[in-house]
Amino acid sequence: MDEFTLIEKYFKKLAYNNPSALKLNDDVFFDKKNNVVISTDTYIEGIHFLSFRNPDLVIKKIVRSSISDLYCKGVKPKFIFIGASGNNNSFSKKNLNIISKSLKEEQKKYGIKLSGGDTTKSNKTIFTIMSLGYSKRIVQRNKCKNGDDIYVTGNMGDSFLGLQILKRKVLLNKKEHNYFVKKYYLPDLPTKISSNLFNFANSSIDISDGLFGDLSKLINKSALFYKVDLKKVPISTNLRNYLAKSKKKKINFISKGDDYQILFTSPKSKRNYILNFFKKMNQKVTLIGNLTKDAKNNEIIEDNNRLKHAYNEAYSHNF
Repeated sequence: MDEFTLIEKYFKKLAYNNPSALKLNDDVFFDKKNNVVISTDTYIEGIHFLSFRNPDLVIKKIVRSSISDLYCKGVKPKFIFIGASGNNNSFSKKNLNIISKSLKEEQKKYGIKLSGGDTTKSNKTIFTIMSLGYSKRIVQRNKCKNGDDIYVTGNMGDSFLGLQILKRKVLLNKKEHNYFVKKYYLPDLPTKISSNLFNFANSSIDISDGLFGDLSKLINKSALFYKVDLKKVPISTNLRNYLAKSKKKKINFISKGDDYQILFTSPKSKRNYILNFFKKMNQKVTLIGNLTKDAKNNEIIEDNNRLKHAYNEAYSHNF
C-alpha cells in the first residue's frame, strides 16, 4: 500500500478527537487555540537525497523543503528542530563544520532558529526536521470551491532535470549543469507572498511530490475535478531550451516534484487582485487551469488533446 492508504487505514482513526491534527490530511498540525502550526518531515540518504557528498547543499535543501510546508499555509516558520542520524563519515569534523555554517546561513536567510533535536548513530544519513510557526489561521487543503482558478508560483521542472544530471542520466555544459543542479538543491521559496495567501487563496499546498499529484491531494475529497492546460504550466527559459534541443516532452519534467512552489486555488473574482499583487511583489505566478464539479475525470489538455491520465502520478512511498 502507499503512504496515504497506510495513514487512512491505520492512523487516521487515532486523530478523530483531535481537530488540530486536521484528520491527518494536511501538511501541518494547527492548534487554533494557541496559534501553533507544526510540520514534520524525514529525509533519508538514497531516497530523498542521493548522497551526503555535498552536506552544505543537502542540509539547505531539506531545511527549505521542510519550512515550505508552513509557507504554503500562509505561516512564517520561526523555529526548527533537527533529528540527525549518521556515522563517522557523514558526521566528520569537516562535515559538521560545513553543516553548522550552512544552518547559520539558512537561519539568517529565513529568520528561523535552530531550537533542539536529537542525534543518533546509524549506517545511513537521515534527518527529521520539525518546523514551527505561529498563526491565527492557515490556508488548508480540501477547501477548494467549484469554479476556482488554479495557480502556481515560480517555474516547474528545473529541479527534476537537476536530479537527472546528478544521476548522470543527462549531460550538459557547465553553465547549464550548474543552473539545474542549483535549482535541485536550493529551491526558491515564494516567501514574499506567503502571509498574503489568506487574501485570495481558498486552498493551497507546496509542490513536493509533483504538480498533478499534489493538485489531486489539494482537491482530495472536495468532489471537484481539475482541468489544466499543459502549455500554461510555467517553465524556465533554460528548461524550454533543453526540451527543444532534446525533443523531450514537457510533461515528463514538470510533474515530478521537488519544486517547492505554492499551488493554490482562488475565485475568479480575485484575478485582478492576484495579478497586481504578484507584480508588486515581483513574484511569478501563473493561472494554469480551473476546477469544476461538472466533469467525470481530471483533465490535462495540450492543444485540445487530452493527455493520458498515467502522467498524473506523484512520488509516493510504497510499503
